[in-house]
Amino acid sequence: MTALGDYQRLEAQGVWRASAEDQRRDVIVSVGDATLVVHDGAGRPLAHWSLAAVERLNPSIRPALYRPGPDSPEEMELTDPEMIAAIERILSAVERRRPRRGRLRYLLLAAGLAAVLAAAVLWLPGALIGHAATVVPAAKRADLGGRLLLEIRAIVGAPCRSDLGSAALERLNTRLLDGKGRLVVLPGGIATTAHLPGGTIMMNRTLVEEHDDPGVVAGHILAEAERLAREDPVEVLLRAAGPVAALRLLTTGDLPEAALADYARTLLAAPPAPVPDGALLRRFAAADLPASPYAWSVDPSGETVLPLIEADQVDPVYAQPVLRDSEWVSLQGICGE
Repeated sequence: MTALGDYQRLEAQGVWRASAEDQRRDVIVSVGDATLVVHDGAGRPLAHWSLAAVERLNPSIRPALYRPGPDSPEEMELTDPEMIAAIERILSAVERRRPRRGRLRYLLLAAGLAAVLAAAVLWLPGALIGHAATVVPAAKRADLGGRLLLEIRAIVGAPCRSDLGSAALERLNTRLLDGKGRLVVLPGGIATTAHLPGGTIMMNRTLVEEHDDPGVVAGHILAEAERLAREDPVEVLLRAAGPVAALRLLTTGDLPEAALADYARTLLAAPPAPVPDGALLRRFAAADLPASPYAWSVDPSGETVLPLIEADQVDPVYAQPVLRDSEWVSLQGICGE
């Protein structure tokens, strides 16, 4: 046994009795590889104890008392320090190797708890953000959109306004979006279009100033309306702001200004997300608007927008006009010089 590697032969005197009713006897105790052997004075073996089963009855007390197992009536009393130290070393080694009751259960419990914690870390933030987005009322969505527009205004300047140009925007909103939401022309900052919570669609002034056909502007508005319909802008905002901001929105009904300012900069830098051709074609058909002018403005080569051009369902000759000529001229001049 490894625990006895330091000893070549280990014997000591002891006092042994077979049971509580028997007389105590002086004996010689020797330790083998796996057993403790009790001999009488003539060297005859009286008992063999398995070292793996030996128990001490009085820890830290001398003389040391041992028995060969929990249910055994035998007892052994030892006073020899070297023998006691050797047996204690053996018992410690056996105890370390003994299977721990319930260890597998604790390991499984720990593994299960770790899995739950990992799932919570991975799933809970997304679930929190999704839930927060679903409970935000329309009035709060409009408020968040308005505050984001103020943050954007601080970066790129105030939205363009003129009496006739703003009236043309309202006419365009009614024509394309049934008067829902709001259309805004920005002096810069975004590539083409972007949207805010509450339904506001923002356009870069270049869309209205650099195209002769109002159908191009109308097409970009419809494409942005499709993006708005496909993904909740409040949820996008909360994903950017993080789960702590989402929790604050749930508990206080508001978001910190810093989160809105950060998201405003992110929104301005983000390119427009792609929209499936089929969804776009359905929107153009519902609005009685040709898709081709929009498609050619996106890709003048026509290569990446060929499905929109070939599957265009609306004939420009018979389509309902987007704006009257005077309204289109007013809209093109909404930003002035």
